[in-house]
Amino acid sequence: MDTDDFQPFEIIDGDYDGGMVLLADHAMNRLPARYGDLGLPEDAFRRHIAFDIGIEGLTRRLADILNVPAVLGCFSRLLIDPNRGEDDPTLIMKISDGAIVSGNHPITQEEWDFRLATYHRPYHRAVEQTIAKASASGRAPLVLSLHSFTPYWRETPRPWHAGVLWDTDDRVVVPLIEQLRLPGDIVVGDNEPYDGALRGDTMYRHCMIPGIPHTLLEVRQDLIGDEQGIEDWAQRLAPIFTTLNADPTLHEYKIFPSRTGPYPA
Repeated sequence: MDTDDFQPFEIIDGDYDGGMVLLADHAMNRLPARYGDLGLPEDAFRRHIAFDIGIEGLTRRLADILNVPAVLGCFSRLLIDPNRGEDDPTLIMKISDGAIVSGNHPITQEEWDFRLATYHRPYHRAVEQTIAKASASGRAPLVLSLHSFTPYWRETPRPWHAGVLWDTDDRVVVPLIEQLRLPGDIVVGDNEPYDGALRGDTMYRHCMIPGIPHTLLEVRQDLIGDEQGIEDWAQRLAPIFTTLNADPTLHEYKIFPSRTGPYPA
């Protein structure tokens, strides 16, 4: 596939007046042909370093059940990470969880800028346009970003089945955690296994700055690693997302300060 034919994003259409948008930054492990394998073995692209395992299928299933629009990133995070700000030093990784990405080092400024212009920025334009279309009625859409995490980090097991990540806007976070924990059968992390305050990431850029209700939901990868797991989690999440979306307070614009510091002027 030539670079000109490589689509860096996919938009799944849905009811744009329904008030909800799903995002999947790391949905796929694909690379444009011009990059080969970035110097990595084939099995690297089946690991979490390349994409969020299970999230493409989960996002597609939820978008179908809920009839809501979604935006999927179509390139591997090993090429360039769409969930990082343009000035983030981890935007293009040289080493990822022990894997040396020789195709990313050394890298010229010209190549760095090319990847931003060709893959990263078009994805974010698609996110911006989809959110704008869902905002046309005048109310803020509920934006839910879906990710997955490994069951172990190094050799330490992660006890959470899911984690809700956030900065300071807790409007979606509080009811989402409450609903996830209600059945009593899963462990839900609050800003675990990561902290949700990351300057310049997708939620910061498209939701924190304009004051749109949002959160980032992480599901453990081994729980959505096959079709049955994806279906189970889609059925678990769909009614929760529907309940959240029915709350009028989760469709109001309100700007919260970021723990990462002042917003850019």
